[in-house]
Amino acid sequence: MSRFLGRSSGSVAQIRAAESVPVIERLRVTQYLRLAAIGLTLLGAALAPDVLAPGRNQAVLTTLAYAGVVVVAEAGSRLLKDRVVLLFSALLIVDGLWLAWASYLTGGLTSPMRYLVLLHLGAVALLASYRTGLKLAMWHSLLLLAAYNGQQPGGWLRSTEPAGTSLLGGTPEQRLVVFVVVLWLVAVSTSALSAVNERELRRRRRDLEALTDLAESLERTVDSAAVARTLLDSVIDTFGFSRGIVLAGPEGQLPLLASCNLEEETARRPGRPAASAVVAEAHASRGTVLVSGLDEQADPWLSTLLPDAGNLVVVPLQAEGRAIGAVVLEQSATEGNRISRRIVSGLERSASYAALALRNAWLLEQVQRLAATDGLTKIANRRTFETTLEREVARATRSAEHLSLVMIDIDHFKRLNDEHGHQSGDEVLRNVAAALSCECRDFDTPARYGGEEFAVVLPGCGPEEAFVIAERLRAAVAAAPSVVPVTASAGVATYPGHAGDADTLVRAADDALYESKRAGRNRTSLSAGVPPEAQVDALLRRAVTQRLGRNRPVDDGATAPAPRTG
Repeated sequence: MSRFLGRSSGSVAQIRAAESVPVIERLRVTQYLRLAAIGLTLLGAALAPDVLAPGRNQAVLTTLAYAGVVVVAEAGSRLLKDRVVLLFSALLIVDGLWLAWASYLTGGLTSPMRYLVLLHLGAVALLASYRTGLKLAMWHSLLLLAAYNGQQPGGWLRSTEPAGTSLLGGTPEQRLVVFVVVLWLVAVSTSALSAVNERELRRRRRDLEALTDLAESLERTVDSAAVARTLLDSVIDTFGFSRGIVLAGPEGQLPLLASCNLEEETARRPGRPAASAVVAEAHASRGTVLVSGLDEQADPWLSTLLPDAGNLVVVPLQAEGRAIGAVVLEQSATEGNRISRRIVSGLERSASYAALALRNAWLLEQVQRLAATDGLTKIANRRTFETTLEREVARATRSAEHLSLVMIDIDHFKRLNDEHGHQSGDEVLRNVAAALSCECRDFDTPARYGGEEFAVVLPGCGPEEAFVIAERLRAAVAAAPSVVPVTASAGVATYPGHAGDADTLVRAADDALYESKRAGRNRTSLSAGVPPEAQVDALLRRAVTQRLGRNRPVDDGATAPAPRTG
């Protein structure tokens, strides 16, 4: 109930309405049982009048009055849905009063109505809860004692037991004790069964809630590592495993995608992924595999990740009929060596949801990677370059650091295409892109700007350092494999010394590149800066952009020129 209240944002009335639905169902079933008890009583009074002697007529009248109360209660349950719990409890009290009075009228402890007391007690204990069953047993016991004491000499009730019953059933005290013992045996046994059923229902409801929460979380998660972490957190929290890992990869390998309660050094440096015998067995069987321990020779990598592991549960991750990974969980030592089918079923359902989410996350990552990458050179494309440059300019502005841009153009590339063919030209472009990527730092961004022109964003670099890096990049281009020797020209510009925003920085670097071309190619030129009026325009654009909260600066014609050839 607390978890329900924590997740719900509705009103108290809505919560009560949601919680009262099962109580209404229980009330309906108990109403059917009441109608059956009333029918049996009236049928017995009509067909076997001697059985309900001596107070048959009074018992019939009492039963009819009780039937009226049941009908009124049924109408009230449809009108007062927010009071159904109170109505359910009140009817149980009325049931006890009717059964006690009808039993007294028809012979007391010798009346056949006493069997209805036992049936009523067992049915309520199973339908409601074990606590309700024990409370109802106490209520019936109090009513029996009240009727017995009322029939004692000087009491307020006359005795209704037929003569001669002492020969068949012992003294009234003995019959009372026997019936109360039987009543409590029925109450305890049915309440115990009800408690087991109620506990199992709670477990299943908790598992279903956890599965629903997992599905909702996976629906909001688009990163593969986050999907694996969400799955691991869910199953460990729900089923109480001590350690766990998720091994999954789109290319058939099984890298460590997420872990829980692993040693810090192991989680940080998991090592090179390797094949696993138990994971292979789970993939082959397409089902959960239970392992008492790991063989270090058959599973060296898994043994490194989970040292001294025991009582492992290996659940395969499968999407679209293909194995993509596995969840490996270690059962807590306090849980023993057995694992219930409920847990295995819950793990398999959770794994199936996560496998589809992983597959979707990988597809999304692939689409994003393709959208951000140049198809030929496999480095950043023009759009990614512009986005990265805007972001790095904003970061340099906040941190008051330098940001440099190197524009590189392959010399005489049109002649190379004309003489050796476009396929050779494409191969040169791929080799140049690979050479630039190898020479760049991890946080630099090499990109294909257009045609045979490349751009490299250098965060934290001043003009002198950027010039040295540009020379190294040119040398890498010249050393790249090619059908014919190639050279490159480069231009370097630095923010904020040479330009006031991203567009003017591209313009300044491109002007420096033009200078290298005019000076004979195969060289690097440092920008002299854009004209003062362009700097002013850049400052105005940046102020307007910050004021309006726009993501892109206003395009006033000061954009980078189109890529050139040659």
